[in-house]
Amino acid sequence: METVLLQINNNKAYQLLKDLEDLNIVKVLKKSVSTDKKKSAHDFIGLISKSDMDLIDKAVEQDCENIDLDGWK
Repeated sequence: METVLLQINNNKAYQLLKDLEDLNIVKVLKKSVSTDKKKSAHDFIGLISKSDMDLIDKAVEQDCENIDLDGWK
C-alpha cells in the first residue's frame, strides 16, 4: 500500500472519494491537512497601495494629534 496526499480542487471529488472508500478501494485518513505557514510582515508588502497608505497616514495625523486627556476618565 502507498499513502499519497491529495489536493481536492472540486467538491464533487469528495463524493468520489467516499464512493471509493465504500468499495474498500481507498481509505481517507484525514479530511483536511493544514498547510498554513506562519505569516511574516514580508507577506504583506505591496498589499496596500501607496495612495491608500497616504490616506491612512493623513487620517492618523488628523485624528491622533488631538488627544483628549480627560476622555479616559
